[in-house]
Amino acid sequence: MTTRILSLALLFCVLVFSLTDASAQNKRYGTAGASELLIPVGGRDVAMGNSGIATSKGVEALYWNPAGVARMNTSAEGMFSYMSYIADIKLSYVAVAGSFRGLGAFSFSLKTLSFGDIPLTTETDPEGIQGRTYSPSYTTLSVGYSRALTDAIAAGFSAKLISERIDLVSATGVAFDVGVQYRDVGGFKGVTLGVAVKNIGPQMAYDGPGLLRDATPAEGRRPQQKFSLTSAGFDLPSSVELGLAYESPIGDQFIGTVDGVFANNNLAENTYHFGGELGYLAERVQLFGRAGYSFQENNDNDSYIYGATLGAGLVYMAPGIVVTVDYAWRDVDLFDANNIVSVKLGF
Repeated sequence: MTTRILSLALLFCVLVFSLTDASAQNKRYGTAGASELLIPVGGRDVAMGNSGIATSKGVEALYWNPAGVARMNTSAEGMFSYMSYIADIKLSYVAVAGSFRGLGAFSFSLKTLSFGDIPLTTETDPEGIQGRTYSPSYTTLSVGYSRALTDAIAAGFSAKLISERIDLVSATGVAFDVGVQYRDVGGFKGVTLGVAVKNIGPQMAYDGPGLLRDATPAEGRRPQQKFSLTSAGFDLPSSVELGLAYESPIGDQFIGTVDGVFANNNLAENTYHFGGELGYLAERVQLFGRAGYSFQENNDNDSYIYGATLGAGLVYMAPGIVVTVDYAWRDVDLFDANNIVSVKLGF
Protein backbone atom coordinates (compact mmCIF):
# COMPACT_ATOMS: atom_id res chain seq x y z
CA MET A 1 0.00 0.00 0.00
CA THR A 2 2.82 2.38 0.90
CA THR A 3 4.59 1.66 -2.39
CA ARG A 4 1.43 2.39 -4.38
CA ILE A 5 0.95 5.72 -2.56
CA LEU A 6 4.57 6.70 -3.28
CA SER A 7 4.13 5.69 -6.92
CA LEU A 8 1.03 7.81 -7.36
CA ALA A 9 2.72 10.72 -5.58
CA LEU A 10 5.66 10.52 -7.98
CA LEU A 11 3.33 10.47 -10.98
CA PHE A 12 1.43 13.46 -9.59
CA CYS A 13 4.66 15.43 -9.07
CA VAL A 14 5.81 14.78 -12.63
CA LEU A 15 2.43 15.84 -14.01
CA VAL A 16 2.44 19.04 -11.94
CA PHE A 17 5.97 19.82 -13.11
CA SER A 18 4.90 19.18 -16.69
CA LEU A 19 1.93 21.51 -16.55
CA THR A 20 3.98 24.19 -14.79
CA ASP A 21 6.62 24.03 -17.50
CA ALA A 22 3.94 24.25 -20.19
CA SER A 23 2.34 27.34 -18.69
CA ALA A 24 5.71 29.09 -18.32
CA GLN A 25 6.90 28.20 -21.79
CA ASN A 26 9.79 30.28 -23.08
CA LYS A 27 8.74 32.02 -26.29
CA ARG A 28 12.28 32.52 -27.69
CA TYR A 29 11.53 30.07 -30.48
CA GLY A 30 14.40 28.81 -32.56
CA THR A 31 17.18 29.78 -30.13
CA ALA A 32 17.91 26.36 -28.62
CA GLY A 33 21.14 24.53 -29.37
CA ALA A 34 22.31 20.92 -29.05
CA SER A 35 19.61 19.89 -31.53
CA GLU A 36 21.23 16.46 -31.88
CA LEU A 37 19.36 15.59 -28.67
CA LEU A 38 16.13 15.67 -30.72
CA ILE A 39 17.25 13.18 -33.38
CA PRO A 40 15.31 9.97 -32.63
CA VAL A 41 16.71 6.44 -32.45
CA GLY A 42 15.19 2.98 -32.88
CA GLY A 43 13.10 1.76 -35.77
CA ARG A 44 10.00 0.86 -33.77
CA ASP A 45 9.16 4.23 -32.23
CA VAL A 46 10.23 6.30 -35.24
CA ALA A 47 7.95 4.19 -37.46
CA MET A 48 5.10 5.06 -35.08
CA GLY A 49 5.64 8.79 -35.53
CA ASN A 50 7.65 9.37 -32.32
CA SER A 51 4.52 8.51 -30.33
CA GLY A 52 5.91 5.81 -28.03
CA ILE A 53 6.28 7.76 -24.78
CA ALA A 54 3.74 5.47 -23.09
CA THR A 55 4.62 2.15 -24.75
CA SER A 56 8.36 2.19 -25.46
CA LYS A 57 10.08 -0.45 -23.36
CA GLY A 58 13.44 -2.09 -22.96
CA VAL A 59 16.78 -0.59 -23.82
CA GLU A 60 15.43 1.67 -26.61
CA ALA A 61 13.19 3.44 -24.07
CA LEU A 62 16.28 5.14 -22.63
CA TYR A 63 15.87 7.76 -25.36
CA TRP A 64 12.05 7.97 -25.42
CA ASN A 65 11.07 7.55 -21.77
CA PRO A 66 13.60 6.12 -19.29
CA ALA A 67 10.79 4.59 -17.22
CA GLY A 68 10.22 2.01 -19.96
CA VAL A 69 13.67 0.45 -19.54
CA ALA A 70 12.33 -1.29 -16.42
CA ARG A 71 9.79 -3.14 -18.59
CA MET A 72 12.38 -5.28 -20.37
CA ASN A 73 11.14 -8.77 -21.25
CA THR A 74 14.64 -10.20 -20.70
CA SER A 75 17.36 -9.73 -18.09
CA ALA A 76 19.69 -7.84 -20.43
CA GLU A 77 19.42 -6.13 -23.80
CA GLY A 78 21.75 -4.59 -26.32
CA MET A 79 20.76 -2.41 -29.26
CA PHE A 80 22.34 -0.80 -32.31
CA SER A 81 20.53 1.80 -34.42
CA TYR A 82 21.64 3.51 -37.62
CA MET A 83 19.97 6.42 -39.41
CA SER A 84 20.63 8.15 -42.70
CA TYR A 85 19.65 11.65 -41.57
CA ILE A 86 19.45 14.85 -43.61
CA ALA A 87 22.22 16.47 -45.72
CA ASP A 88 24.32 13.27 -45.78
CA ILE A 89 24.56 13.19 -41.97
CA LYS A 90 24.68 9.69 -40.46
CA LEU A 91 23.67 8.75 -36.93
CA SER A 92 24.95 5.73 -35.00
CA TYR A 93 23.54 4.70 -31.65
CA VAL A 94 24.48 1.85 -29.33
CA ALA A 95 22.86 1.05 -25.98
CA VAL A 96 22.90 -1.68 -23.35
CA ALA A 97 20.67 -2.31 -20.34
CA GLY A 98 20.53 -4.81 -17.53
CA SER A 99 17.83 -5.59 -14.98
CA PHE A 100 18.82 -6.65 -11.47
CA ARG A 101 16.26 -8.16 -9.13
CA GLY A 102 15.58 -5.90 -6.19
CA LEU A 103 17.66 -3.04 -7.62
CA GLY A 104 16.03 -2.02 -10.88
CA ALA A 105 17.39 -1.56 -14.40
CA PHE A 106 20.58 0.27 -15.36
CA SER A 107 21.25 1.47 -18.91
CA PHE A 108 23.95 3.13 -20.98
CA SER A 109 23.96 4.61 -24.48
CA LEU A 110 26.26 6.40 -26.90
CA LYS A 111 25.00 8.50 -29.82
CA THR A 112 27.36 9.90 -32.47
CA LEU A 113 26.85 11.94 -35.63
CA SER A 114 29.02 11.65 -38.73
CA PHE A 115 29.18 14.73 -40.97
CA GLY A 116 31.97 13.69 -43.31
CA ASP A 117 34.71 16.09 -44.38
CA ILE A 118 33.67 19.74 -44.77
CA PRO A 119 35.84 22.30 -46.66
CA LEU A 120 37.57 24.64 -44.21
CA THR A 121 37.27 28.34 -45.03
CA THR A 122 38.84 31.15 -43.01
CA GLU A 123 39.14 34.94 -43.13
CA THR A 124 42.41 34.60 -45.06
CA ASP A 125 41.16 31.71 -47.25
CA PRO A 126 37.42 32.36 -47.80
CA GLU A 127 37.27 30.14 -50.90
CA GLY A 128 38.99 27.16 -49.30
CA ILE A 129 41.72 27.14 -51.95
CA GLN A 130 44.20 25.47 -49.61
CA GLY A 131 41.99 22.36 -49.62
CA ARG A 132 41.83 21.91 -45.86
CA THR A 133 38.85 20.12 -44.31
CA TYR A 134 37.37 19.49 -40.91
CA SER A 135 34.78 17.11 -39.51
CA PRO A 136 32.54 18.15 -36.58
CA SER A 137 32.24 15.69 -33.72
CA TYR A 138 28.88 15.48 -31.91
CA THR A 139 28.57 12.86 -29.14
CA THR A 140 25.96 12.23 -26.45
CA LEU A 141 26.64 9.78 -23.62
CA SER A 142 23.68 8.70 -21.46
CA VAL A 143 23.35 6.66 -18.29
CA GLY A 144 19.96 5.77 -16.83
CA TYR A 145 18.19 4.06 -13.98
CA SER A 146 14.60 2.86 -13.88
CA ARG A 147 12.46 0.71 -11.66
CA ALA A 148 8.99 -0.80 -11.59
CA LEU A 149 7.48 0.73 -8.45
CA THR A 150 4.31 -1.36 -8.70
CA ASP A 151 2.83 -3.76 -11.23
CA ALA A 152 1.29 -0.73 -12.94
CA ILE A 153 3.81 2.10 -12.49
CA ALA A 154 7.44 2.41 -13.56
CA ALA A 155 9.68 5.45 -13.18
CA GLY A 156 13.13 6.30 -14.44
CA PHE A 157 15.66 9.01 -15.12
CA SER A 158 18.77 9.50 -17.21
CA ALA A 159 21.76 11.84 -17.23
CA LYS A 160 23.44 12.92 -20.47
CA LEU A 161 26.89 14.26 -21.21
CA ILE A 162 26.81 16.34 -24.41
CA SER A 163 29.94 17.08 -26.39
CA GLU A 164 30.17 19.22 -29.54
CA ARG A 165 33.40 20.00 -31.35
CA ILE A 166 33.68 22.06 -34.54
CA ASP A 167 37.29 22.44 -35.67
CA LEU A 168 39.01 24.52 -32.95
CA VAL A 169 35.99 25.26 -30.75
CA SER A 170 33.97 22.96 -28.53
CA ALA A 171 31.11 22.96 -26.04
CA THR A 172 30.20 20.53 -23.26
CA GLY A 173 26.98 20.27 -21.30
CA VAL A 174 24.77 18.03 -19.21
CA ALA A 175 21.06 17.26 -19.45
CA PHE A 176 18.57 15.15 -17.55
CA ASP A 177 15.42 13.20 -18.42
CA VAL A 178 12.78 11.88 -16.04
CA GLY A 179 9.77 9.78 -16.95
CA VAL A 180 6.84 7.73 -15.69
CA GLN A 181 4.69 5.04 -17.32
CA TYR A 182 1.36 4.04 -15.78
CA ARG A 183 -0.42 0.98 -17.19
CA ASP A 184 -4.15 0.20 -16.91
CA VAL A 185 -4.94 3.80 -15.95
CA GLY A 186 -8.12 4.13 -13.93
CA GLY A 187 -8.68 0.39 -14.12
CA PHE A 188 -9.04 0.43 -17.92
CA LYS A 189 -7.10 -2.55 -19.15
CA GLY A 190 -4.76 -1.78 -22.03
CA VAL A 191 -4.67 2.00 -21.44
CA THR A 192 -1.21 3.36 -20.64
CA LEU A 193 -0.16 6.89 -19.68
CA GLY A 194 3.38 8.14 -20.22
CA VAL A 195 5.01 11.37 -19.06
CA ALA A 196 8.57 12.42 -19.88
CA VAL A 197 10.42 15.65 -19.05
CA LYS A 198 13.46 15.74 -21.34
CA ASN A 199 16.70 17.63 -21.86
CA ILE A 200 16.59 19.73 -18.71
CA GLY A 201 19.96 21.32 -18.01
CA PRO A 202 22.09 24.48 -17.88
CA GLN A 203 23.16 26.51 -20.89
CA MET A 204 26.08 25.47 -23.09
CA ALA A 205 28.67 27.79 -24.65
CA TYR A 206 31.53 27.34 -27.11
CA ASP A 207 35.15 27.95 -26.17
CA GLY A 208 38.57 27.14 -27.53
CA PRO A 209 41.48 28.50 -29.59
CA GLY A 210 39.21 29.01 -32.59
CA LEU A 211 37.82 32.08 -30.82
CA LEU A 212 41.22 33.81 -30.56
CA ARG A 213 41.72 36.92 -32.71
CA ASP A 214 44.72 39.18 -33.35
CA ALA A 215 44.09 42.74 -32.20
CA THR A 216 45.98 45.85 -31.14
CA PRO A 217 44.94 47.32 -27.79
CA ALA A 218 43.39 50.78 -28.09
CA GLU A 219 45.13 52.01 -24.95
CA GLY A 220 48.77 51.95 -24.05
CA ARG A 221 51.77 50.94 -26.14
CA ARG A 222 51.21 47.22 -26.19
CA PRO A 223 51.89 45.32 -29.43
CA GLN A 224 49.36 43.26 -31.32
CA GLN A 225 48.27 40.24 -29.27
CA LYS A 226 45.67 37.48 -29.06
CA PHE A 227 42.25 38.24 -27.61
CA SER A 228 39.56 35.63 -26.99
CA LEU A 229 36.00 36.24 -28.15
CA THR A 230 33.28 35.33 -25.67
CA SER A 231 30.67 33.01 -27.12
CA ALA A 232 27.04 33.54 -26.13
CA GLY A 233 25.42 30.67 -24.27
CA PHE A 234 22.49 28.70 -25.63
CA ASP A 235 19.67 26.77 -23.99
CA LEU A 236 18.97 23.07 -24.46
CA PRO A 237 15.85 21.96 -26.39
CA SER A 238 13.92 20.84 -23.31
CA SER A 239 10.38 19.53 -23.57
CA VAL A 240 7.52 17.98 -21.65
CA GLU A 241 5.82 15.09 -23.40
CA LEU A 242 2.46 13.55 -22.45
CA GLY A 243 1.50 10.27 -24.11
CA LEU A 244 -1.53 8.01 -24.07
CA ALA A 245 -1.79 4.56 -25.65
CA TYR A 246 -4.25 1.72 -25.98
CA GLU A 247 -3.22 -1.86 -26.63
CA SER A 248 -5.63 -4.74 -27.23
CA PRO A 249 -5.51 -8.30 -28.59
CA ILE A 250 -7.33 -8.90 -31.86
CA GLY A 251 -8.35 -12.52 -32.02
CA ASP A 252 -5.91 -15.19 -30.91
CA GLN A 253 -2.77 -14.17 -32.82
CA PHE A 254 -2.97 -10.44 -33.45
CA ILE A 255 -2.45 -7.40 -31.26
CA GLY A 256 -3.08 -3.74 -32.03
CA THR A 257 -1.68 -0.56 -30.47
CA VAL A 258 -2.51 3.10 -31.00
CA ASP A 259 -0.41 5.89 -29.48
CA GLY A 260 -0.65 9.66 -29.20
CA VAL A 261 1.77 12.23 -27.78
CA PHE A 262 1.60 15.95 -27.10
CA ALA A 263 5.04 17.58 -26.79
CA ASN A 264 5.38 21.01 -25.20
CA ASN A 265 8.73 22.39 -26.40
CA ASN A 266 10.34 25.26 -24.51
CA LEU A 267 12.01 26.90 -27.54
CA ALA A 268 9.86 25.64 -30.40
CA GLU A 269 6.19 25.28 -31.28
CA ASN A 270 4.32 22.38 -29.71
CA THR A 271 4.22 19.14 -31.68
CA TYR A 272 1.75 16.25 -31.93
CA HIS A 273 2.64 12.65 -32.72
CA PHE A 274 0.33 9.76 -33.60
CA GLY A 275 1.06 6.17 -34.46
CA GLY A 276 -0.28 2.65 -34.68
CA GLU A 277 1.05 -0.89 -34.72
CA LEU A 278 -0.45 -4.21 -35.77
CA GLY A 279 1.35 -7.35 -34.68
CA TYR A 280 1.08 -11.02 -35.62
CA LEU A 281 2.14 -13.33 -32.79
CA ALA A 282 3.32 -16.87 -33.49
CA GLU A 283 5.15 -19.32 -31.25
CA ARG A 284 8.67 -18.14 -32.02
CA VAL A 285 8.15 -15.31 -34.50
CA GLN A 286 6.36 -11.97 -34.23
CA LEU A 287 5.74 -9.65 -37.18
CA PHE A 288 4.73 -5.99 -36.93
CA GLY A 289 3.52 -3.31 -39.33
CA ARG A 290 3.62 0.33 -38.19
CA ALA A 291 2.64 3.81 -39.33
CA GLY A 292 2.56 7.29 -37.84
CA TYR A 293 2.35 11.01 -38.42
CA SER A 294 3.78 14.13 -36.75
CA PHE A 295 2.96 17.82 -37.12
CA GLN A 296 3.69 21.12 -35.42
CA GLU A 297 1.45 23.97 -34.31
CA ASN A 298 1.68 27.21 -36.29
CA ASN A 299 4.13 25.82 -38.81
CA ASP A 300 3.76 28.85 -41.10
CA ASN A 301 7.52 29.15 -41.67
CA ASP A 302 7.91 25.43 -42.44
CA SER A 303 10.40 24.99 -39.58
CA TYR A 304 9.07 21.48 -38.88
CA ILE A 305 10.00 19.29 -41.84
CA TYR A 306 8.80 15.84 -40.73
CA GLY A 307 5.50 14.12 -41.47
CA ALA A 308 4.41 10.57 -42.27
CA THR A 309 6.28 7.47 -41.10
CA LEU A 310 6.12 3.79 -42.01
CA GLY A 311 7.92 0.71 -40.78
CA ALA A 312 8.01 -2.96 -39.95
CA GLY A 313 9.50 -5.21 -37.31
CA LEU A 314 10.52 -8.83 -36.79
CA VAL A 315 11.04 -10.58 -33.46
CA TYR A 316 12.59 -14.05 -33.38
CA MET A 317 12.65 -15.90 -30.05
CA ALA A 318 15.42 -18.50 -30.14
CA PRO A 319 16.49 -20.54 -27.11
CA GLY A 320 18.35 -18.18 -24.78
CA ILE A 321 18.15 -15.13 -27.05
CA VAL A 322 15.53 -12.79 -28.54
CA VAL A 323 16.46 -11.04 -31.79
CA THR A 324 14.52 -7.92 -32.87
CA VAL A 325 15.01 -6.14 -36.19
CA ASP A 326 13.09 -2.92 -36.89
CA TYR A 327 13.00 -0.61 -39.91
CA ALA A 328 11.48 2.87 -40.23
CA TRP A 329 11.01 5.36 -43.07
CA ARG A 330 10.29 9.02 -42.26
CA ASP A 331 9.17 11.59 -44.81
CA VAL A 332 11.20 14.82 -44.79
CA ASP A 333 10.46 18.05 -46.65
CA LEU A 334 13.28 19.48 -48.79
CA PHE A 335 15.57 16.50 -48.09
CA ASP A 336 15.65 12.80 -48.83
CA ALA A 337 13.58 10.67 -46.45
CA ASN A 338 15.20 9.32 -43.30
CA ASN A 339 15.87 5.57 -43.11
CA ILE A 340 16.38 3.90 -39.75
CA VAL A 341 17.46 0.33 -39.04
CA SER A 342 17.84 -1.06 -35.53
CA VAL A 343 18.83 -4.44 -34.16
CA LYS A 344 18.16 -5.48 -30.57
CA LEU A 345 19.33 -8.59 -28.74
CA GLY A 346 17.75 -9.80 -25.50
CA PHE A 347 19.28 -12.37 -23.15
